[in-house]
Amino acid sequence: MQCPDCGPVDRRQFLKTAAAGTVGLATAAAASRITGSSETLVTTFHKSLTEEQKKTVALPFDHALRSKVDANWHITPARVGKFFTPDQQAMIGEILRGLHNPDFFDKIDFHMREDGGGIENYSVALFGEPGAGAFEFVLTGRHCTVRCDGDSVEGAAFGGPIFYGHASQGFNEKPDHPGNVFWFQAKRANEVFQALDPKQREIALLGDPRKEKSNATVELRKKGDLAGLPVSDMSKDQKGLVQKVLADLLLPFRRQDVDEAMRYIKANGGVGSLAMSFYKNLDVGNDGVWDVWQLESPNMVWYFRGHPHVHTWVNIRSKA
Repeated sequence: MQCPDCGPVDRRQFLKTAAAGTVGLATAAAASRITGSSETLVTTFHKSLTEEQKKTVALPFDHALRSKVDANWHITPARVGKFFTPDQQAMIGEILRGLHNPDFFDKIDFHMREDGGGIENYSVALFGEPGAGAFEFVLTGRHCTVRCDGDSVEGAAFGGPIFYGHASQGFNEKPDHPGNVFWFQAKRANEVFQALDPKQREIALLGDPRKEKSNATVELRKKGDLAGLPVSDMSKDQKGLVQKVLADLLLPFRRQDVDEAMRYIKANGGVGSLAMSFYKNLDVGNDGVWDVWQLESPNMVWYFRGHPHVHTWVNIRSKA
């Protein structure tokens, strides 16, 4: 999968941002020795933990924190760059890398450095015991909630709700969101809006979006409560554009998670089960390029909030 619209990260800005981090230099040699899937590395990481480390990061699988999602939070006090050995830091970095499309990972690394100073300032927790039963590895920090569960969480794409975002070149981004690694997704969504006829636009364009309230942000709604224009009411060409939006939304992630997410979407009616909405009251620059929009169905919400910078909330289940 190739990113069709986001372009390469500016080299000078990347080097400037990367210079702020230290873990990459400290763990490069260790990372070069690490191989295996993210799930395999989670098992190796778990085995490497000392008893003292386990007191902070190892939690029961049914712990309430496992299912939490938010825009900016630390799941435990265990900062990657301070709490773990260089080898453990390298494993965490490779777990994260393995959860993403290799063609996109440089952009994930870039946003984490620009947003939070690098992965060293993010935190991890490990729920359950990999290799012996259900488990989930969770990494959190500014603009990040990412999971690796080896399909332990039944019927939940990505292992549960996730969050990604980016504030590029400042908290309040300009209307064209320069440098934002996820803005290409909104540009693709706006292609759908431009293809709508006046009556469809009237249905799709709403005032205020859902509020950002941690897990409440990703609550699923019944069919009769979905916001915006049903994709089933779109033409064949318009539906094709929505398919392209879905492809771009899933582009940052590894193939097996993309396949699982699409399997759940298709099992619940496919693209025709979705509704698409755009929100005029949070239009950065008042330029009619809608910064805030979403796709949702009874078993999915993908909420892209590009005001004042990008926040994206995702929850996809096998069943409503």
